[in-house]
Amino acid sequence: MKINLAHIKKAKKYLDKNECIAIPTETVYGLAGNAYSDDACRKIFRLKKRPKFNPLIVHYYNYNDLKNDCILNKNFFKLYKKFCPGPVTFILTLKKKSKISKIATNRKMALAVRFPKHSVTRNLLKKIEFPLAAPSANISTQLSPVCSNDVKEDFGKKIKFVLEGGRSSIGIESTIIDIRDKPQILRLGGIDVINIEKILNKKIIVNNSPTKISAPGQSKIHYSPGIPIRLKAKKAKNKEAFLFINKRKKTQSNYYFLSKKGNLNEAAKNLYSTLRKIKKNKYKSIAVAKIPNKGMGKTINDRLTRASKF
Repeated sequence: MKINLAHIKKAKKYLDKNECIAIPTETVYGLAGNAYSDDACRKIFRLKKRPKFNPLIVHYYNYNDLKNDCILNKNFFKLYKKFCPGPVTFILTLKKKSKISKIATNRKMALAVRFPKHSVTRNLLKKIEFPLAAPSANISTQLSPVCSNDVKEDFGKKIKFVLEGGRSSIGIESTIIDIRDKPQILRLGGIDVINIEKILNKKIIVNNSPTKISAPGQSKIHYSPGIPIRLKAKKAKNKEAFLFINKRKKTQSNYYFLSKKGNLNEAAKNLYSTLRKIKKNKYKSIAVAKIPNKGMGKTINDRLTRASKF
């Protein structure tokens, strides 16, 4: 994507003043602020109406920028070399001398860090002198945004600036892995767990529904379009949208498809935009046909399960 340097400069100007802006990433758009600033981090929580106990993901350009903030280990470097920049978030131990705002971490000695792949945001990260705390640019518990218009619909003029980056190529949040001790997945996301297991050469526990929130995206209620969702439905009720993984030969006006041929990566990319479309089309609820629980299908099912608890 062509970089608009004037827009990058404008984004930097706001961030330098500890204001919050929206930034594009390959997963979803983020609500970004200076991760070293208590003021900026407070603004993120306030704008999102996010519970204070739910920590923020912090975005870096590369691992050299992270050295002063976190303790790095062998597993980190193995995964970093294979998947970064990309849709994976690491839980690491904070160094005592780190300047990361305690607001961002809920005063814990752990930090969720990511290295986004999107060229626009990478260009911005290269030009600023601090990492960016950037959870998804949505109101807490609601659908994540995959384009700038989604952000504008949710926040209007409450956000100073939205840095344009087109539509997110993955369209679903990053995979979160805690690698402080024995690696475990805390949130399913843009990288299949199998691929992570291959790199680390070990079976990894998936613990994305813990009793205590230790990482972003673990809330039981999340990713909701604001209307009820029924899972594994065999037919739709009256005035209910019907969501399928792939296109049907016979279609009706209330049928919606995540992929033409059932491609799970394509389905994940289209999930949030399709849920938004259904809501805009005034349906009062959504019936979801059974989705294969494999690969990205596991991530889709995770998001829909949390959304169904609306």
